[in-house]
Amino acid sequence: MLSNFLPFLYGISVFVLLILAAKIMLNGFVSSQASLKTQNSFSKKKKDDRTGLVTVHPELLNKDGCITDEDLLTVRFAKDSDHPQSSENPSE
Repeated sequence: MLSNFLPFLYGISVFVLLILAAKIMLNGFVSSQASLKTQNSFSKKKKDDRTGLVTVHPELLNKDGCITDEDLLTVRFAKDSDHPQSSENPSE
């Protein structure tokens, strides 16, 4: 009796898992389509910062909230074609 019941239970389990997987994939597909529509509507409206102000990264601020005067570490990759530009005048 048990040997006849286990294949039936296994088949129902696989079927239920397939339906749940399809439901999850469908939800992901629907949400990605909605996010694409939202991105397109935002990109058509305005390409600037939404506040209209310049954004400053918090790493550039000191403990008083002002932009720091410290030397900052920069990283440059080997295939980078832009030459580094210093904000200071070169001392020759």
